[in-house]
Amino acid sequence: MAKKVIGILGSPLTEGNTALLLDRALKGAEDAGCTVEKILVVNLDFQACQEMMFCVDHDTCIMDDDMQAMYPKFRESEGLIVATPVMTMGIPGKLKSFIDRFQVFFMAKYVRKKPLVSDEWKKKRRGLFICISGMKIPEVFVGAKLTIKAFFEIIDCQYSDELLVNDMDTIRDLRGRQDLLDAAYRKGFALGKSIQ
Repeated sequence: MAKKVIGILGSPLTEGNTALLLDRALKGAEDAGCTVEKILVVNLDFQACQEMMFCVDHDTCIMDDDMQAMYPKFRESEGLIVATPVMTMGIPGKLKSFIDRFQVFFMAKYVRKKPLVSDEWKKKRRGLFICISGMKIPEVFVGAKLTIKAFFEIIDCQYSDELLVNDMDTIRDLRGRQDLLDAAYRKGFALGKSIQ
């Protein structure tokens, strides 16, 4: 059975540069023998976490929205690719709200001590982080990387690789940068092979 890789697009631009890199990485994972699914966070209908604490005692959230369908997908996938631009030295707000709703995994793992991902399964799970930034600001990716590394840790997915592209204000259109598109493909392919 083919391994599953989920790609999360955190950019509000569903056909922008970040989406191009994610599509190339997902194509690489697919060519490595995986099935892939792309999730456009901007198109999901959900509320930010309200800290209702229902998930302290349950494996789900009390809010009935599009996040309910996300939890099983993220428990069952072997690979994860998160692609986002840097915004205000961090990540876009909707992507951060999406990640915050994985409080369900946090409570299970750290409070109840009953992770939603088994020890055996988490050994197989790998994550790739793709991030772009407009400017060459020192340490521009630090905030985004810390957030994604924490997310991967919470859902028991190893942060295994990254593709960080800055100076997008100069590059502007990645369709003219085959080297970067190829790098995304190679990293997706490597991720796919690593979970086979």
